[in-house]
Amino acid sequence: QKPTTTRRAVLETLTITPFITTFLPSDDTVANAADDNVDTDATTTTTPPLPKTSPISAQWSATDGLNTNDDKKFVSFDKSAYQAMMKDQSRTPLFEQAIINRLKSAEPNSQIVLDLGTGPFALFAVIAAKNGAKHVYAIEASKEAAATARETIDKLGYAEKITVLEGFSTDVTLPEKADFAVAEIVGSVASEEGAYATIYDAHKRLLKNPTEASSWIPSRIQTYAAPASYTLQNLFLPPAFDWTKLQGEPVRFNCRDEGLQLVSNPVLIEDISFADITNKAGSLQKQVTFTVDGERVEKNRDAFLQEFKRGNVREAESLSTTTANSVSGIALWPRLLLDDNVEVNSRHYPDGGHQKSHWQTVLPITAETPTPVKGGDEVSVTFDFTVPTEV
Repeated sequence: QKPTTTRRAVLETLTITPFITTFLPSDDTVANAADDNVDTDATTTTTPPLPKTSPISAQWSATDGLNTNDDKKFVSFDKSAYQAMMKDQSRTPLFEQAIINRLKSAEPNSQIVLDLGTGPFALFAVIAAKNGAKHVYAIEASKEAAATARETIDKLGYAEKITVLEGFSTDVTLPEKADFAVAEIVGSVASEEGAYATIYDAHKRLLKNPTEASSWIPSRIQTYAAPASYTLQNLFLPPAFDWTKLQGEPVRFNCRDEGLQLVSNPVLIEDISFADITNKAGSLQKQVTFTVDGERVEKNRDAFLQEFKRGNVREAESLSTTTANSVSGIALWPRLLLDDNVEVNSRHYPDGGHQKSHWQTVLPITAETPTPVKGGDEVSVTFDFTVPTEV
């Protein structure tokens, strides 16, 4: 069994309460001719489509479905997870670029850097030390990860420039305040790894100029969302599988998984500026209406057909059509704005297309069976984020 290491407190809860409106065709047209004497050019009108709503919902806490510590309050990562983060070419080189950009904006050997959640490889702390930071304070909550980080730093020759502080950042006092912080504490829902509580505390105590965007990498974290179709929920309908057993806990997907397809354009639902975080806390709400895109549905049908054929699924043709014309839930994924010029996207921006990323796309299953949809139907959603400022 691989040892687990621990990241920040994650107490956030997300509630999704959507309903889907499908537009049904009217029965007939209505003639406006008043009597038999009206000429044959009398106008006709068509009765507007009749709306039908289907309520769906889901709720989960940020630790649901993830490895956690014993009291279920903290997300835990093993060594392979940290390696996946380090090797993620859509993430690590961009963080390195942003750190170098920030250090170059000041005099050499003048910047104090804070690395929140440095991990066993102290990756961003080493990047900062290597590129001209005066000193780096690297905070790590896990005893095992902190010990490994010290070994890594010693081997690389940066022990004089990097100080590893073991414990939660909310319990740590720095010898001096930092000029800027690197905080890759971003989940598949941006606030999922406790960003609010961690940054809120660092904002109050650990940085020199916390209200400046340049004091934070990333400066902003976001969550995007779109209704989605899912192969397996269509393949394993009740009683083959009882999807209500998930109790709102999301299914987590590799961002390249073609078994999940979006049926509308993505919408920004969570937008957290670290410089302004003390002005936003508690319960945050976002209301969105998505419109099902008929062209996406057609493309999704082709993708699902290939998926079902690869799995040797019977009746792949009809099942791909059914799946493409359905919604299983609301897909969510993160986006990070590191500075004014550098951004990290877990899915292709802005269309939400598939791409490689260590982050996952989460899909809360919002009904016992997929909801049938077609182009033009609407999915109206209320997102409620509960984001405490204390751990």
